[in-house]
Amino acid sequence: MKIITSTLALKTEFDEIQKTNFSLGLVPTMGALHEGHLSLIEDSQKNNSHTIVSIFVNPTQFNNPEDLLNYPKPIDSDISLLNSINCDYLFLPSIEEIYANDYLFPSINLGILDQIMEGKHRPGHFQGVCQIVYRLFNLIQPTNAYFGQKDFQQVAVIRFMSSFFNLPVKIISCKTMRDSRGLALSSRNLLLNPHEKENAYHIYQTLIFAKENKHLHTPKKLTQETIRFFHINQQLKLEYITIVNSNTLEELTEDWIEPSTICIVAYSGKTRLIDNLSLFDFDLT
Repeated sequence: MKIITSTLALKTEFDEIQKTNFSLGLVPTMGALHEGHLSLIEDSQKNNSHTIVSIFVNPTQFNNPEDLLNYPKPIDSDISLLNSINCDYLFLPSIEEIYANDYLFPSINLGILDQIMEGKHRPGHFQGVCQIVYRLFNLIQPTNAYFGQKDFQQVAVIRFMSSFFNLPVKIISCKTMRDSRGLALSSRNLLLNPHEKENAYHIYQTLIFAKENKHLHTPKKLTQETIRFFHINQQLKLEYITIVNSNTLEELTEDWIEPSTICIVAYSGKTRLIDNLSLFDFDLT
């Protein structure tokens, strides 16, 4: 695996190999890699001649300085893991390399996507996401880019951004990977102690409760009942539960629309965990 740390080295490398029969898959990450990331990489390896993983903890998408400071950064184990699966490239830039003094991100109005759910609870978060993904797309110029469905709203934002700027990148959303008891794999899980992790399993149980009971209620009533079920576990702190149109992300209240998705964010201890589940498929895993 080649490790590239500068934008100049990136350009030099890909200027040369783009002359060949070349397709490039990009898996953007913030490190602390796990099986979920590996599944994205494997999808890329199956469908592209080359795969590049980026590791960059992007400061512009953190609205909580403590969250940025505590974000796990096990870079040595990440590199070892990428080597073990024969990843072609790792892009490992510094903040100065990504956000040089002359870098200017073009403005984008995300509309409702930036006003609901994560946009409402983390002001500026998606502008930061757009800033780094736009930057990576322009630097790397991938054929395909791979993102996990766990970050459901983020995928919608990135699709919108890519279309808005007419970027020649295919956005590929991949199934959420879970452990044997349903906890969505996340780099933040490394911050959970055993007691907090045990409590976190209730998040997935809450999503399953909603899925199994959707036929009994309107979306608004199901949301209320799901919140009651969530509070059975008094160790978790709920930030929000909402049911939305999977395509537009508009909140559903009285009428069901297919497809629809239930989204949840909760704290186990100090760790903020995000998850979602489609309500109209038959795969509860």
